[in-house]
Amino acid sequence: MKSDLSKKEAQQEIETFFLNPKDKSSKEIKKIKRLAANKKISLKTERKKFCKYCFNPFSGKENVRIKNKVKSVECLNCKKVSRWRME
Repeated sequence: MKSDLSKKEAQQEIETFFLNPKDKSSKEIKKIKRLAANKKISLKTERKKFCKYCFNPFSGKENVRIKNKVKSVECLNCKKVSRWRME
């Protein structure tokens, strides 16, 4: 990845990256997350497509629970639980 990207170019690269996140490795996700942080770009809903601890993409086979408007997803790789408020 180039470090001299403008904010718009970085936004385009992030959008194209998350078109199919299931084929990506954890190293690639770490790079994109670091790029977004450096350019102050919010990942919004894209951050829910991978584990926030080990950065592996969610495959859709994880344990998912919904209770009191909180969605809990357990990662198959690291067994950590990520939680999000549902609106």
